[in-house]
Amino acid sequence: MTSDVLVAEDVAVHYGGIKAVDGIDLTLTPGRICGLLGPNGSGKSTLLAAITRLVPLTRGRLLLDGKEYHRAAPASLAKRGVARTFQTVRLLPDLTVLENVQVGADLHGRKAGGAAEAIERTGIGDVVSAWPGELSYGMARRVEIARALAMRPRLLLLDEPTAGMNQAERKEISALLRDLREEGLAQLLVEHDVQMMVDTCDDLVAMNFGAVVARGTPHEVVQNAAVREAYLGKRGRAHA
Repeated sequence: MTSDVLVAEDVAVHYGGIKAVDGIDLTLTPGRICGLLGPNGSGKSTLLAAITRLVPLTRGRLLLDGKEYHRAAPASLAKRGVARTFQTVRLLPDLTVLENVQVGADLHGRKAGGAAEAIERTGIGDVVSAWPGELSYGMARRVEIARALAMRPRLLLLDEPTAGMNQAERKEISALLRDLREEGLAQLLVEHDVQMMVDTCDDLVAMNFGAVVARGTPHEVVQNAAVREAYLGKRGRAHA
């Protein structure tokens, strides 16, 4: 048995001549948070979509707990312990906040306990009776995170989970992700808030034009010249 939750080997997603993702290797292990850093269009969300089987691979291999799954149906991954949030919030508009979270808990028959714990951890208890259309964007993000946590995943993929949140709210989500790390959850995080990535992640992988340009500790990656040129620019030099 491997201790790696996820292994992606030489993963590529091409659309004609466009290489959205081109030859990415990635390993996620229990109790660590890996962050994907890069400018818009660098391939981060496409890589998450490839890992969760929402787009087909042009080449490469995907393994969960040592077993290949790159030909598996996307719906099968949830039952195998993979949960994710999306770059654009995807709540079910005809269900209340509570019912949206219960969708995640229902997957494993944990409707009461799983949903209640996720609601408490994400701080959405005051809006459980609300409809998604009544929520602020930041609160809708919390609900989506709660739904993912209600699944009790082994692997959690988060695509810009703090978009629309203020700095205090971002710190709360960062603390939650670190708590989940201590509980052994493997996480892959996409965020544009560089300081949050540095404060939250154990490892960073920087992408540009679909390829990896740097990987290492957060401080190593944000100091990398290629990363600062491709993504951080003057802002990166100011914070260096």
